[in-house]
Amino acid sequence: MEPTEGDSYTHERTFTREDVRRFGELSGDQQPIHTEPDEEGRLVVQGLLTATLPTKIGGDLEFLARTMEYDFRRPVYTGETITCEWTTESVVEREDRYEATGTAVCRNEDDVVVMSGSFEGLVWK
Repeated sequence: MEPTEGDSYTHERTFTREDVRRFGELSGDQQPIHTEPDEEGRLVVQGLLTATLPTKIGGDLEFLARTMEYDFRRPVYTGETITCEWTTESVVEREDRYEATGTAVCRNEDDVVVMSGSFEGLVWK
């Protein structure tokens, strides 16, 4: 798919306790905030698990990232629905690929930004 400046995509996900448990086993990030529920029965979702929201969009677009930078602004809890919006900022066409940059902003159900980021990479023709 040819990227175009200004393209915008969204992906929404509600992380579960099982998601956090499995990601903790895979990543080794099993701090107590990820394994011991708070007084409301929630776990804090690992930051890099939250970062799978924009990577899901990138995968759908066959975008190969060279760099990604994220700012984790607020904790994400299990049971919260998080919506990520990806925006393509710039595109340079090359002979065999498109080089692109963009941003991602993830918000919780209260429309509070929980994570933002930027990326650069390519899409093969």
